[in-house]
Amino acid sequence: MRTYLVVVDETPEAEVALRFAARRAAKTGGAVRILALIPPSEFVQWGGVQATIEDEARQRAEALVTGAAGALTTESGIRPSITVVQGDAVTIVRKMLEESSDVAALVLGAAAHGPPGTLVAHFAGADAGRMPCPIMIIPGSLDSEAIDLLS
Repeated sequence: MRTYLVVVDETPEAEVALRFAARRAAKTGGAVRILALIPPSEFVQWGGVQATIEDEARQRAEALVTGAAGALTTESGIRPSITVVQGDAVTIVRKMLEESSDVAALVLGAAAHGPPGTLVAHFAGADAGRMPCPIMIIPGSLDSEAIDLLS
């Protein structure tokens, strides 16, 4: 089955990427895997404080992904798989792509204004030709109608 891997966060461009992936999956009989990344925590001298910070970050990420998955299921009928991982974003995405032969494409959203984010800059940069799957970068300026037409 063709699976579209979408990295989501709290940005509008992540919503655009998720909508595009859901539409593509629905049209191709595929699936959607949502990945929420928790940035590595900075070292805090007191372990209890650090554990609380990490727990709060995980709860925020899980709430974000649960909301995105619910919206996707309601709108397209697709039940996505969900992964929440803490660590370096580029390393995690690259590892997931290497370990998941079913991923048909990495779907990323690009900000409507300003420079590209870390993942877009990295995966569309010098290593783009060595990726194990296509990279779909969806412009954050697209509205729902444009996404539906393109997907």
